[in-house]
Amino acid sequence: MKLIECVPNFSEGRRRDVIEAIAAGVRGVEGAKLLDVHSDPDHNRSVMTLIGEPEAAGEAAFRAVARASELIDLQSHRGEHPRMGAADVVPFVPLRGAIMDECADLARSVGRRIGEELDLPVYLYGHACQHCRGLEKVRCQFETLAAEIALPHRSPDFGPKQVGKAGAVAVGARELLVAFNVNLATEDAALAKGIASKIRASDGGLPGVKALGFWLKSRGCVQVSTCITDYRKAGLQAVFAAVEKEARAAGVRVLESELVGLAPRAALNGVDPRALRLTLSPEKVLEARLR
Repeated sequence: MKLIECVPNFSEGRRRDVIEAIAAGVRGVEGAKLLDVHSDPDHNRSVMTLIGEPEAAGEAAFRAVARASELIDLQSHRGEHPRMGAADVVPFVPLRGAIMDECADLARSVGRRIGEELDLPVYLYGHACQHCRGLEKVRCQFETLAAEIALPHRSPDFGPKQVGKAGAVAVGARELLVAFNVNLATEDAALAKGIASKIRASDGGLPGVKALGFWLKSRGCVQVSTCITDYRKAGLQAVFAAVEKEARAAGVRVLESELVGLAPRAALNGVDPRALRLTLSPEKVLEARLR
């Protein structure tokens, strides 16, 4: 049996009824299973992890996007995390028996459906598009996209060349990644942004690491939020150590770290949760949830 993972991100992390309505769209698809929902009120964002055979995973993702586009209005949305859509990003990931080409085909198929049936602009990224362009080349803020979508460089792959209240959707195919955040005992958002700049690959930092800095109002602290796109090049320990080093140099201590969504077991091998101030339960390990 071929098994594909989809990890859609939605621009809602506060209203439980909306989050549950989107999740119900996934649960209503036979052959798809919702493994995890991670919601953050400061980011005002939810990350869902679902699995299924290709057809079921694609249908579940489509239904979730449809519900999000009905229930989320980006014109009134406020949150720390950058976003361009109610359903902001929809990546497909090959798991058991599946290959990347199948995920790329699925992403293109689902992306076309979203554009045609939901009338939303869709941008392909990762292995789903030519030249494997990164998500950062596609995504921008909703307000920026609304002003620029008519320009040639902003033309979507599917759907209309105009933006409504649900914004646009980035649909792609990628490898497994690890979303890992480190919270610091300070209210200095500029420090978090500075640390993020130092450790991310695009600015000469750790290979395969993307990072942003945020202020978390509900927790009274700041966060260095990272995506580890290749944990074999830079794992959780390396990212934590780099953040801690920069924070210590500024006289700031690390409060805790956290995983967003699920992580493959290989990325956690050799990790001492206490050293990373990380609460790690079996439910956060992808392979454990697959069983």
